[in-house]
Amino acid sequence: MKVIISGYGKMGHMVEESLKRRGVELALATEDVCGVDPELAKECVCIDFTTPEAFRANFKTIAKLYKAVVVGTTGWYDIKDEVFAAFESEGTPMIWASNFSIGVNAFFAAVQRACEVLKGQGYTPFVEEIHHIHKLDAPSGTAKSIAGIIGGTLGEMPEIEAKRIGEVPGTHTAEFTSAVDKLSFTHEAFSRQGFADGAVAAALLTEGLQGVHEFKEIIL
Repeated sequence: MKVIISGYGKMGHMVEESLKRRGVELALATEDVCGVDPELAKECVCIDFTTPEAFRANFKTIAKLYKAVVVGTTGWYDIKDEVFAAFESEGTPMIWASNFSIGVNAFFAAVQRACEVLKGQGYTPFVEEIHHIHKLDAPSGTAKSIAGIIGGTLGEMPEIEAKRIGEVPGTHTAEFTSAVDKLSFTHEAFSRQGFADGAVAAALLTEGLQGVHEFKEIIL
């Protein structure tokens, strides 16, 4: 398998390091993902860590050009239906996630199970997320995913508090408070490398895959 990295900033460099450790060939790292030779693109999985604006502008071309695509960019979920339809119509496999960290996806599963137990028991949910000051979307895609899990199970969407502090890689907390106690789940990233490692793991899962899939659906 060969990979093309779309977006060669901090996350792009971390993806490159993860590919090296896994022994996966990096064909190209580029800020111009739509300008890649189509013959090369068709042989490669594209791992996209760009900006919401860039992905919105590029997704139709990406769907046409590449063998498969892993999307770690967030901030485009209001056009999910349009994006998914583009990949489905082109027959290009897509794996997306608000957060590719394996730990975060285990966190999602724990919150889901807690909600199933707490439903109807008088608990009020709350979500907090803390990220570095450079993050463009607030609340984060991960926080929205947590809220979606909670709302979909409890029938009550939680308040989300988003904080931007220094260079924090990402901390997410889901709390459930009743009159008698409080239950809290927290995932704290020590660096953003876990996001890159998970994205590379997702790229390896695209072999033989069809359709559009959220990462947590595949690994849990």
